[in-house]
Amino acid sequence: MRDIKEILSSYWGYGGFRPNQEEIIRSVISGHDTLALMPTGGGKSLCFQIPALASDGICLVVSPLIALMKDQIQNLNAHGIKALAIYSGMSYQQIDAALDNAIYGDYKFLYVSPERLSTPLFRGRVIKMNINYLVVDEAHCISQWGYDFRPAYLQIAEIKKLIGKITTIALTATATKEVASDIVDKLAMHDANIIYTGFERSNLSYVLRETDDKLGNILKICDRLQGTGIVYVKTRKKTEEIARFLKSYNISADFYHAGMSKDNRSLKQNGWKRGEIRVIVATNAFGMGIDKPDVRFVIHYDMPDSIEAYFQEAGRAGRDGLRSYATLLWNSSDFKRLRQIHSINFPSIDYIKEIYQKVYIYLQIPYEGGKDSVNKFNLTEFAKHFSLNVVSAYYAIKYIQQEGYWEITDELDNPSRIVFTVNRDELYMVQLNNVQLDSFIKSILRLYTGLFSKLTLIDEDYIAKMTTDSPSGVSQKLIVLSKMHIIKYIPKIRTPLIIMNNERLLESNFYISPKRYEERKDIMKKRIESMIEFVKNDEVCRSRQLTAYFGVDTNRDCGICDVCLSRQDIFGKEAYRKKVFDAIMELIEMKRQNGDTALIRDIEILGGDNSKKYLEILRKMIDSEQIMIKGDELFIH
Repeated sequence: MRDIKEILSSYWGYGGFRPNQEEIIRSVISGHDTLALMPTGGGKSLCFQIPALASDGICLVVSPLIALMKDQIQNLNAHGIKALAIYSGMSYQQIDAALDNAIYGDYKFLYVSPERLSTPLFRGRVIKMNINYLVVDEAHCISQWGYDFRPAYLQIAEIKKLIGKITTIALTATATKEVASDIVDKLAMHDANIIYTGFERSNLSYVLRETDDKLGNILKICDRLQGTGIVYVKTRKKTEEIARFLKSYNISADFYHAGMSKDNRSLKQNGWKRGEIRVIVATNAFGMGIDKPDVRFVIHYDMPDSIEAYFQEAGRAGRDGLRSYATLLWNSSDFKRLRQIHSINFPSIDYIKEIYQKVYIYLQIPYEGGKDSVNKFNLTEFAKHFSLNVVSAYYAIKYIQQEGYWEITDELDNPSRIVFTVNRDELYMVQLNNVQLDSFIKSILRLYTGLFSKLTLIDEDYIAKMTTDSPSGVSQKLIVLSKMHIIKYIPKIRTPLIIMNNERLLESNFYISPKRYEERKDIMKKRIESMIEFVKNDEVCRSRQLTAYFGVDTNRDCGICDVCLSRQDIFGKEAYRKKVFDAIMELIEMKRQNGDTALIRDIEILGGDNSKKYLEILRKMIDSEQIMIKGDELFIH
């Protein structure tokens, strides 16, 4: 087995690990199932990537978001590490090729969405793979008591039975002790090491500001702080409104939400990552897994409905260790809205049962039918058809998903499909009479099988690559063939899907547990009230409140949140100087461990509004020879 520090240095160029990374890695390498609870930006990925690189075989990574997978694969490939992914929207041929590569292609990482785990194709191939570790990212999704439960995650324990004895690594940034215990249970982790790496972010200033002028406050923050930022809101409409507002004040801004096309989302996300867009206004669909270390501020325009969600979203600021700000703008109407959300999230059990039957009626699926079927499902059209309230119907459908009866996907780019509507003899005559289409038709027949018997998934980009054409050129040729009535061509569409896990049940057989319903309802109420209490509590350090919520006690105040700053005069100047001293030393050391060198400019950014005070204390540290300076570079003496 390769040395883990040599791997860290050769692939990533780092001279040392971040706090607790090595402990987690050594736990994994020694064969212990390991649950690692690390804050956003704590370096979770290396905790499984390094053990996988140190071992023979391929690492199977279950990850919830396509964007998250693509981002990690891109980063691995950039470091010369072979990785691939399987997710919704890929054609059969693409999935088939990826699974073959996972078995025979000397790849080190295979990323899959949890929904892939239950498919016969995947289950048939996974037993042929030489899997070294099973990794479950965003592991809180497996807990029914977590804030983002995904029923498909429950398939992971079944996959472990197929793979055989395998070391399991579960990672999450947000889990209470109750949720952590549930993760271990649901993943069948034996004698698991549960490692808390600490939830403190010493460079991140949590600021909660009561205001009736939220837009004005966003402008002030954008004007006062340099660098890029994120503004989180609850609705798609609001993302567009606030982005327009910021642009009207000459601030480079754009909006992002799950209702946009995949290409448009990628365009905006990449523009923001490159710094071409300074401020992105987004719903919580934006941010998970995005590797952008220099985000200087995160603003919450709407109050999140849980501390877990707030902590994860706020934690996207300042991942480079420099001073950054997480500002939550609130007023009393936010409390009212959160409590209303709780009642809307839990429609009555009778209403949920009614919606269950109406969905099957809408899809024209009879009793005892529909098992394993995949159906296009438009919520707005469904609600209109039955004259239902869209929001109430949505939460009823979501609750049925939590009970495991079906799966609802987000809007997906569903692949194109074609089937030949002429027989082979008729097609041959077409080819003889259309020389320009002849080579194209031959290429299609070489690339795909079953084209005369059923609608077959195709990929225009793949065809274009194999025929040295453009994707638009391929689409045009397919349209021509369709108009000639040679093929039936269904271009790719964006639509949510509903996947039935069971056949349609009679009213008397469809069961919702009243006990579990009340438990979930009570947990969400407690989560909302915890968020409200966090906002109201202006006596205890924000960082201490957050770490306590996740079951980790600390006896240190952060010194930089709104609560601590308001009490600085009480604690005295000496305590403040000590806090600045520690922050400067920690930044210089962190830069050193990452193979970098701290600069005077970094200390200025770290200080934020108090940059002059930070530079003054830095000069005293240099004068007292605690810090050595060479040009603009800083070193611990």
